[in-house]
Amino acid sequence: MSGRARRVLVVGIDGVRLDTLRRLPTPHLDALARQGFLAPVGIDDDTPTMSGPCWATVVTGVTVAKHGVWSNDFTGHRLTVFPDFATRLTEQDGRRTFVAAGWEPLMLARGGGPLFRAPARTAYVSPTAHTPEGWDGCDEQITEEAVRVLAGDDPEASFVYFGAPDETAHFLGCGSAYESAVLAADERLGRLLDAVRSRRSYENEDWTFLVVTDHGHADAGGHGGRAEEERTAWLIAAGPGIAAGVAPRTVRHVDVAAQVFASLGRHADRHWTLDGRPFAAAPHAVLVDMDGTLVDTETLWLRTARETAAGLGHELGETDLPFVLGRAVADTAAHLQRVSGTGRSAQSVAGELDAAFLTAVESQATVLPGASDFLDLLRDLDIPVALVSASPRPVVDAVLKLLGAERFRTTVAEGETPRTKPASDPYLAAARALGVDPAACLAVEDTPTGVASAEAAGCRVLAVASFTEIPAAWRRTVLRDLRAMEPQTLWTAGLQAG
Repeated sequence: MSGRARRVLVVGIDGVRLDTLRRLPTPHLDALARQGFLAPVGIDDDTPTMSGPCWATVVTGVTVAKHGVWSNDFTGHRLTVFPDFATRLTEQDGRRTFVAAGWEPLMLARGGGPLFRAPARTAYVSPTAHTPEGWDGCDEQITEEAVRVLAGDDPEASFVYFGAPDETAHFLGCGSAYESAVLAADERLGRLLDAVRSRRSYENEDWTFLVVTDHGHADAGGHGGRAEEERTAWLIAAGPGIAAGVAPRTVRHVDVAAQVFASLGRHADRHWTLDGRPFAAAPHAVLVDMDGTLVDTETLWLRTARETAAGLGHELGETDLPFVLGRAVADTAAHLQRVSGTGRSAQSVAGELDAAFLTAVESQATVLPGASDFLDLLRDLDIPVALVSASPRPVVDAVLKLLGAERFRTTVAEGETPRTKPASDPYLAAARALGVDPAACLAVEDTPTGVASAEAAGCRVLAVASFTEIPAAWRRTVLRDLRAMEPQTLWTAGLQAG
């Protein structure tokens, strides 16, 4: 992805039922779903099944409790505090954004609007009448203008809205005319996609496509209730890092804006207090543990600890492992001194551990399966890498000779931060040295101690457990090892449990 421009197109199609979408032949929507995924989106119990609240949630990335849009009259909103993604990107980053829509509250200062407060560029076309025919003509004009902008201009993030399916359902119910409106929306989506692919710069761009509806409809037309047909929306997503046929376990409306930012490589500021999270986000850096993660030194360390413990008259057992695996030499030495009852000082025990471990590493350390290919992948993707270890500097330097020091932008060893793992200090230091937010980093660890350190720093975590089982959890993905790593794994690791 190095040197490639990132672009995002969000298409909002109002009021399309999921069961209707699945039943109809919609070649352009279907093709995007095959390239990525189609997932149901459940409208939460606090959100009215109305266009205003749902679209506000989609484009701001926060729930109704924050954005304050409770109906199709936006009066009393808090959109200045929680703006739409296009306005955020333009005002805060100076990015080029584009919004095209024909529904007044989205675009005009009427009824408490507009939802899109200050994109860089807009296109508004009012329907000639609020009828199926009037909205079909409006969507056609919106499509024509959006095609022109997408093909000939360079918006980094765009939102294009189609309203005819919703209006048709209100007038005529969810019958054949409604289905025809959905098919027309699919045809118009195809023209938007063709416009994107016709760009002269398309071959050097990475596009993410997000197509989303706000709510469903009752059979007779209409919404606002809590029936399954009304409160079930959907999202189709395709683009870099979004694996074909692999949908997240849960997708919410608030995740759409979060994904827009992530697809542009823009880590969401924590002060925005977004409620959504992306389902695919390239890490801004990878912070990787050494012992037991990249090299088979955890076995050597455990053997060294066992031999040292035996010399002190103590047999190392399962209850000792939390004080050994992933721990600094000083921590393990203090533990062995305590449980063995030796008269030697902890410093003396640490010196013995240090010397024996370094000798073993220099002569016996091996690279773990998949580790070299993993580092090569990160190099090819131009993702900065830091080595973050609880081992002392001489051991780290010995391993760097094996792995190649040039693979890492920075390294952190035991004793180079005020505290070592499980405290957050090593990971915070590595992120600071790389100039990235720890929350935008992916940490790769093999022990509960290391995972605790990375999570305390706020990192996403990919765990490849060595000796001790590590359960999946929030912002933590667990794999058996680093073999056969794909970019999609990097993009999704630590964004959901698994």
